[in-house]
Amino acid sequence: QVQLVESGGGLAQAGGSLRLSCAPSIITFTAVSMGWYRQAPGKQRELVATITRGGTSLYADSVKGRFTVSRDNAKSTVYLQMNSLKPEDTAVYYCQMRSSVREYWGQGTQVTVSS
Repeated sequence: QVQLVESGGGLAQAGGSLRLSCAPSIITFTAVSMGWYRQAPGKQRELVATITRGGTSLYADSVKGRFTVSRDNAKSTVYLQMNSLKPEDTAVYYCQMRSSVREYWGQGTQVTVSS
């Protein structure tokens, strides 16, 4: 069974940086799109950023100019470079990948930004 494995979360200070990575445990599909969502305590899960296989990216307004999503198609890996972190970025970050027939989700990685 395919699992998405996330890494790179943790604790950062405001203004700092973190880099998240996500890859499938076994590569059995071609991801049409890859992306990141987040869920803060008491809030709904929200889109952070997505990127298509061709490299077209989409960002939430709250992270534009600070976060960068990228992907390595050869490794079926998606990354999220997070700079200028703010306390309001604190959340569990989930990786998502979509093939032509279904979507996959990671288990989430905690990102905590202290002020």
